[in-house]
Amino acid sequence: MIGIDVGGANLKVVDDDGAHIHYCPLWRESNLAEILAHYRGNDAAAVMSGELTDGFFNKTEGIAYIVRAVRKTFPNSIFYGTDGKFHRNACPELAAANWLASADYLQQIYPDSMMLDIGSTTADIVPFTKFSELLGMTDIIRLQRGYLIYTGMLRTPVATLANAAVIGGTRTPFSTEYFACSGDVHYVLGHITNTEYTVATPDGKEVSRDACLRRLARIVCADLEEIGENGALAVAKAFWDAQKNLICNAVAKVAAETTRGTILVGGIGSPIFTEIIGGISLIDIVGIPAAAFPAFAVKEIAER
Repeated sequence: MIGIDVGGANLKVVDDDGAHIHYCPLWRESNLAEILAHYRGNDAAAVMSGELTDGFFNKTEGIAYIVRAVRKTFPNSIFYGTDGKFHRNACPELAAANWLASADYLQQIYPDSMMLDIGSTTADIVPFTKFSELLGMTDIIRLQRGYLIYTGMLRTPVATLANAAVIGGTRTPFSTEYFACSGDVHYVLGHITNTEYTVATPDGKEVSRDACLRRLARIVCADLEEIGENGALAVAKAFWDAQKNLICNAVAKVAAETTRGTILVGGIGSPIFTEIIGGISLIDIVGIPAAAFPAFAVKEIAER
């Protein structure tokens, strides 16, 4: 049995050899089926969130596409839904169920705790004490409850959270162009490595400190030579302060309402947010990259 998590930007697979993460943007011509073909010969349990990408007309089309792609290699595959059950065919319950798979697995072990899973695109906040109330929750409901915060470690446009930085002693407003993303911020601040910057850059150029700083400088309509490294870092720090406060405040609010237990932290942002909020990293619990945890969880649930 292998576990599969099909996101909008990344495909995660967990098998007996460990976790495997592939950049696979579904808003472009996708090679999802071709990548999965490399894992031929196993039964599969799958979960998804990539049905929302705007390459599909609606979620129904996205779910059907993902199910067909997985079925090409795994004809007997099963798919975990937001009803907490496995399905063999495409159905609405399959939309954005990867967060629930993680919670389903963890709440058996840590029933009084909660999870913060911050990935490339979003942050999921999931209280296990209310697991039965989570069943059937769609993303719009989670947004309304404060359980889904739409910002992540790689793909968030910088100007969506911060609107100015102090550069050379002067408050400098941001442009709202997609010049830089959260991946650039976290790379120059040392929160992620080159290999963890797994998505396309805003300008299509390389991942390096200099390239990231140049993209950040453009947020204030400047070249790096105009504002220097300190100016570009000021842009990065303004975004990081806003993102950190947004996520930490949301976690504190949900924790106050639902639980006093441990906060388990997963996703690519696990190392830094585990320290900030005083939680436990899922990497330490399962020994695989935390970004691949939903793929691990859906495999374990299926085998259970």
